[in-house]
Amino acid sequence: MSSILKLSNSVAKLSKNSGILKASKSLRNASTVLKNDIPVLNVPPTTCTTLTSGVRVATEDWGSQTATVGIWIDAGSRYENSKNNGVAHFMEHMAFKGTGKRTQGQLEIEIEDMGAQLNAYTSREQTVYYSRCLAKDVPRAIEILADIVQNAKLGEQEIERERGVILREMQEVESNLQEVVFDHLHTTAYQGTPLANTILGPTENIKRINATDLRSYLNSHYSPGRMVVAGAGGVNHDELCKLVETHITGTGGPVSEIPSLAPCRFTGSEIRVRDDSLPLAHVAIAVEGVGWTDPDLLTLMVASTLLGAWDRSQASAKQNATTLARASAEGDLCHSYQSFNTCYKVRTTFLNILDIFIIFAFNFQDTGLWGVYFVSDHLKLEDMLFNIQQEFVRLCTHITEGEVERAKALLTANTLLQLDTSTSVCEDIGRQFLCYGRRIPPHELTHRINSITAQNVRDVCFKYIYDRCPAVAAVGPVENLPDYNRIRSSMYWLRV
Repeated sequence: MSSILKLSNSVAKLSKNSGILKASKSLRNASTVLKNDIPVLNVPPTTCTTLTSGVRVATEDWGSQTATVGIWIDAGSRYENSKNNGVAHFMEHMAFKGTGKRTQGQLEIEIEDMGAQLNAYTSREQTVYYSRCLAKDVPRAIEILADIVQNAKLGEQEIERERGVILREMQEVESNLQEVVFDHLHTTAYQGTPLANTILGPTENIKRINATDLRSYLNSHYSPGRMVVAGAGGVNHDELCKLVETHITGTGGPVSEIPSLAPCRFTGSEIRVRDDSLPLAHVAIAVEGVGWTDPDLLTLMVASTLLGAWDRSQASAKQNATTLARASAEGDLCHSYQSFNTCYKVRTTFLNILDIFIIFAFNFQDTGLWGVYFVSDHLKLEDMLFNIQQEFVRLCTHITEGEVERAKALLTANTLLQLDTSTSVCEDIGRQFLCYGRRIPPHELTHRINSITAQNVRDVCFKYIYDRCPAVAAVGPVENLPDYNRIRSSMYWLRV
């Protein structure tokens, strides 16, 4: 609570004293503005309009010659159950296999003639279709995106052909041990809840999904109220709104009630898949983190940055400012490691007026996974895990202001450097509008990060990490990995 009050006071002081912001406008309205408002900062504003159909259109216009436009849909494996798990990813594949207006070949030729790129991906909470193209081709790109999202043909031959493609993709994923470990981590951490579902789904589901299942999913999830159309680069907001009004009207089928997202229960537990034929062990350890809308999110991101990442290819590892990286290099404890902070969300009726203080007041919080993934020789597992857990507890008790300042600078730089293309900005807009109901402008995000102190980090880490039950997933030669009870007992220090 104290960290939230400090953040609130800092925002209030900035609004009162800064010549950049007007006293009559909140920080939220400074860069994310509605139609016809005048931005108060000399940066491209993120402009949003909600159409009568329920589709939200959000753009950032740079006036460039290229653009990225896409459709972000509030749908993913978290909305599935054990019977239809995998249908969201299957539907993403089918969108490119022809529509009522275009065959697959015609679609590919039309995209190539524009010199554009068409792509898509599915996550646990979102399905995304987007196109990179010249600014003058945005109308055609939007029409094509709307066509493949709403009018997928779903022919039997195409379904059978794509079924084989997905089964081969599943075999490829199984050879990517990092993906396997994180799937196991979700399975054990969220056992019995939708977040335990894998994105691709189990093999038996893929073998029996048919056109009826796909059409039912399309009609119930691809409705306008669940969509955000985002654009960045050379995108005129008013023109894009007109295009969306013309081309996106929904799937045309019977739209069921929007599925609600119940909070998913976190369970401290473990999964070990011992396979001594593998040369290295792959391990992930995580505690329950926070959702996208939680006030502690940025503080946990700073804490994750303090753990950092390291790989043997880094020549200067022993001079690394991160304590865990130095220990890993000096002791030759692992081949690589990386910290992670995966967040999920709760869908609420307050989505369009989402604000950090409203969320805190109503306690609309969800869950996440915060921890470390590492790859190590089987004889070094115990030592590597010991150093990781030592760092966990040190974050709760002894982290210094100097370390936090360095982590804040690194987090800010990494965040801003990721927004240097129209595609990355478009992705940022689409994701944030689905998660927050608005886009947090870079200057506001930077201010929030800079407001975090070492005491904030210690308090938040103590809340989520200290003496908490972790979830552990391990694959490979893991016989040297300590017993779960020993791992659990290392989540705190005994002090006199």
